[in-house]
Amino acid sequence: MIALLNQLRDIIARWWSEFTLQTRLMAAATLVVSLLMSGLTFWAVNTIQQDARLNDTRFGRDLGLLLAANVIPLVSENNRTELARFSHSFYSSTSSVRYMLYADEEGNIFFGIPFSESEVQNSLTIRRRMQLPDNYAENLEEPMVRQHIMPDGEVTDVFIPLNHDGKYLGVLALGINPNPTVVTSSHLTRDVTIAVFISIWVMVILGAVFNALIITKPIKELLVGVKNIAAGNFKQQIDLPVRGELGELILNFNEMAERLERYEEQNIEELTAEKAKLETLVSTIADGAVLLDTNFHVVLVNPTAQRIFGWENSEQIVGKNVLYHLPDAVKVELTRPLYQLASGNPPSELREGAEFRITLPGSVSRTVRLLLNTVLDQYRETVKGIAITVQDITREVELNEAKSQFISNVSHELRTPLFNIKSFIETLHEYGDDLSEVERREFLETANRETDRLTRLVNDVLDLSRLESNKRYHFEAVELTQPIEQTLRTHQLNAKDKGIELLQEIEPDLPPVLGNYDLLLQVFSNLVGNGLKFTKAGGQVAIRAYVLEPEPESHLPRTHVRVEVSDTGIGIDPEDQEAIFDRFFRVENRVHTLEGTGLGLSIVRNIIAKHHSAVHLVSEVGVGTTFWFDLTIFRENIPVIAELPPTEETDWVEGAIGG
Repeated sequence: MIALLNQLRDIIARWWSEFTLQTRLMAAATLVVSLLMSGLTFWAVNTIQQDARLNDTRFGRDLGLLLAANVIPLVSENNRTELARFSHSFYSSTSSVRYMLYADEEGNIFFGIPFSESEVQNSLTIRRRMQLPDNYAENLEEPMVRQHIMPDGEVTDVFIPLNHDGKYLGVLALGINPNPTVVTSSHLTRDVTIAVFISIWVMVILGAVFNALIITKPIKELLVGVKNIAAGNFKQQIDLPVRGELGELILNFNEMAERLERYEEQNIEELTAEKAKLETLVSTIADGAVLLDTNFHVVLVNPTAQRIFGWENSEQIVGKNVLYHLPDAVKVELTRPLYQLASGNPPSELREGAEFRITLPGSVSRTVRLLLNTVLDQYRETVKGIAITVQDITREVELNEAKSQFISNVSHELRTPLFNIKSFIETLHEYGDDLSEVERREFLETANRETDRLTRLVNDVLDLSRLESNKRYHFEAVELTQPIEQTLRTHQLNAKDKGIELLQEIEPDLPPVLGNYDLLLQVFSNLVGNGLKFTKAGGQVAIRAYVLEPEPESHLPRTHVRVEVSDTGIGIDPEDQEAIFDRFFRVENRVHTLEGTGLGLSIVRNIIAKHHSAVHLVSEVGVGTTFWFDLTIFRENIPVIAELPPTEETDWVEGAIGG
């Protein structure tokens, strides 16, 4: 039952909520008027009935006293025949009396009109009419009056005690009919009130129907039309046969919609073109760009930002909360600043924008610079969004680190020979007279060696700088036999002093290669020098050159010459082989036995890269090392001017040398 009542209440509440304010006010006013009219009607009918009851009571009492005065002598004489005749005559002469009953002092009915004797004796209903209260005998001077409802109307019962010479003889009961005029007036008043009540509600219902058809429906149509216009649907038209001010309003609305539609058609192409220009501009920006609303939902993102943050599809990220899609490292740094900027009252350090440098972990670690700026309205008061600019500064960071490492290494390498030169010269200057000729010569030889070492370091740095710059080199046909033989002649004396055998194994009729003679000579000199440095007495250093044969089934011409420089030295550990071409990396950094600048193999790598090739090595500790690379065979149609783009280290090398 409770569930049914709750469901009924919900239905009524939902039904009531669908009404407009005007309808609700009309219903409330109607209810108040109806209740007021009902109250007035109830009060009027009740007042009339009260007056009628009072009049009926007075009339019945007076009529009963009159009848009692005439029948008391007959009752005292027990002359029931005359009593019956007089009572019938009295009953017939007036229409106000409904019934007449006589009871003795014991309360037994002995005569009644219009009832027969058997009805009087046996009818329980008639006998109940004479049931008097227990205290009735206490006051026998005044008649008792009461009223009761019968099927044909309200009846006033009047009980008159019959007293004769101070003796109580019984009671006379009269039933008095209500006044027909009063009853008719009461019914008329009730009927008129009901008619007025029904008329009010009929008028309200008719008014509501009229309001719904003539006023509410056009207004609802206008409301729907305005919402469609606000949503950008300018094709909205309202077709209702309404006249007057409301009809004029609908006509003006249709004209406004037509003008807006024409305006949209005229400007949509221009707006589309401007949007395409903006999107093209944003998409071609080298830096990443992300535009957010105040709820951190992505409004716009360009391809650079997608690539940096790993957002493969911009359609999947637009409209989403950026905090759920940023890399964890970025999310940790940006969450608090983004909330501060969106609040409209950021701290002073964020008001003019904020900059963050964050390292993104991954297979290839990257460093990005993030710039946060607020997007304000035209009055520059309210925050409308947040712009995030993303710059990939990985190369810049790596260059700065490489530059710092380069400067540190160069400073260290320069400091050692300079310190040695200064120490020995100061000793010669202060104690030259106390030293023997042999000691002075030894000191001078040491200073000379350190000066040569310093010169080699500076020359190597300058060579590396030139190789990594934009300098153009003249490439031509080079007979490899010439630079190889010149290199062996240069290092022959050093090899003889160390007891190392120099070998050359050059294929007969070796074709010329495309290259730069001086650069190739420097490659051979560095590789042979390294081989002599790390080979013990009795070992060998060899240079080999031969043409690479293509696959037998390919039928392609020979295109490359392979050059190998091998030694039987100490070899290189596998853990050092990947770093052997880095600047200032030297095996003696680990074993601390030999000297060197650590730039030779880096120079070799850059020179071979200028020849559009790469240098490789095969090494085994205690067995020896072989460096090899391929050079292109010279052809008449190959350009003789070659240039490679500067490497990533060019900028910092030039800055370090120039600075």
